[in-house]
Amino acid sequence: MTVSSQTPIKCDLLVIGAGSGGLSVAAGASQMGASVVLLEGHKMGGDCLNFGCVPSKALLASAKVAQTQAHSAAFGVADQVPQVDYAAAKTHVHNTIETIAPMDSQERFEGFGVKVFREFGEFISPTEVKAGDHVICARRVVIATGSSPLVPPVPGLESVPYETNETLFDLRERPEHLLIIGGGPIGMEMAQAHIRLGCKVTVIEGAKALGRDDPEAAAIVLEALRDEGVEIAEDALAAEITGEAGAIEVKTKDGRSFAGSHLLMAVGRKSNVERLNLQAGGIEPSRTGIKVDASLRTSNKRVYAIGDVAGGLQFTHVAGYHAGVIIRSALFGLPSKAQELHIPRATYTDPELAQVGLSEAAARAQYGDRLELARFDFHHNDRALAELKTKGFIKVMVVKGRPVGATIVGHQAGELISLWSLALANRLKMSEVAAMVAPYPSVGEINKRVAGAYFSPRLFESRLVKRAVQFVQRWIP
Repeated sequence: MTVSSQTPIKCDLLVIGAGSGGLSVAAGASQMGASVVLLEGHKMGGDCLNFGCVPSKALLASAKVAQTQAHSAAFGVADQVPQVDYAAAKTHVHNTIETIAPMDSQERFEGFGVKVFREFGEFISPTEVKAGDHVICARRVVIATGSSPLVPPVPGLESVPYETNETLFDLRERPEHLLIIGGGPIGMEMAQAHIRLGCKVTVIEGAKALGRDDPEAAAIVLEALRDEGVEIAEDALAAEITGEAGAIEVKTKDGRSFAGSHLLMAVGRKSNVERLNLQAGGIEPSRTGIKVDASLRTSNKRVYAIGDVAGGLQFTHVAGYHAGVIIRSALFGLPSKAQELHIPRATYTDPELAQVGLSEAAARAQYGDRLELARFDFHHNDRALAELKTKGFIKVMVVKGRPVGATIVGHQAGELISLWSLALANRLKMSEVAAMVAPYPSVGEINKRVAGAYFSPRLFESRLVKRAVQFVQRWIP
């Protein structure tokens, strides 16, 4: 390997990767006085801005408008067959990306004082990273290279055209029949977006669709998608893929066959570690990325890994959270550990599905008979009734008066779950949640009402409470 003979660039902090986590670290560290170098060999903003969170939610927004037009009669407005322009919907997607892009741009971060090189980084020693013609020697290094679509070696796939989340949003021709391999959050979100935009959609899942989620909650989402026309085939492990553009066939191990015009691979993610030369950096890999301790340090104590590449929960907000952990540790030398219990996740189907902390099954396995469940259904919420968004429920897992997890399926579940992240992060009691006041009528009342549901048996079914009230009533004037 030929390395530049020029003097190495020295800095306090080197950040490899300009996605959500890397940008947060670079901006925070630079503005607090550290000298920072940032490397990005692809697009500023990373996967979330360019291929993931932002474009998928923009496409879902277009699909929601189409769905509203087609199902408005219940509100006194005549149904209309939506005239979907798929290419124009993709224009909305790209306009959204372009609107947000300046916040993640090279120019903005150079304005913070960050030295930005548009190159991939490669370790050449435990203390040096090569980027193009430059060698950077940093006191601390943060690896934030994110993840990419995982494409499994299904026989025949190598000769068949297919999309991933990195190519789907550039597709301008509406698929006649979209086959989606993978029934996780990405697969189900794109299934609903495309069925609403006028495509036929078949989801092919090797196990159970939304299998990581609470089965009762997942069932409500899957029923809604099936009602809209999405075909969901479960326990259908892809065994062979054949065909050509416009005519693709997926055969499964149990003998089923599914034909469509386009194929989307949505089976998961893999950490981006191939270009890093971890061995030269003295960094131990893991099965899912890079091995880190609770402080997000790698086996090379000068190097941290955050976000998807750290091999844990793969969400943009996790990378942002990791950035805060790193800044405390790397800049101030203070002990700081990453926690996972209060990290929420959300699937932005309609209805939405969100989870934070322990699921019912995990909480029951951990706490047994000490676990209590509090539940409130959306059809008892007045705002949900007014908007005809009554499918769903909230379920909170409680131990000794404190929530240890919450599951929400229904309208705005991704917004509602934040309160329970706050509760878990700060070890709040259910009584403290019950003490809040929510505006009426709002969907947010659901969070207060489920806390009320936890206390109702204690107040309204308690003989002791009734006797106390009766005693007081006899003595007060």
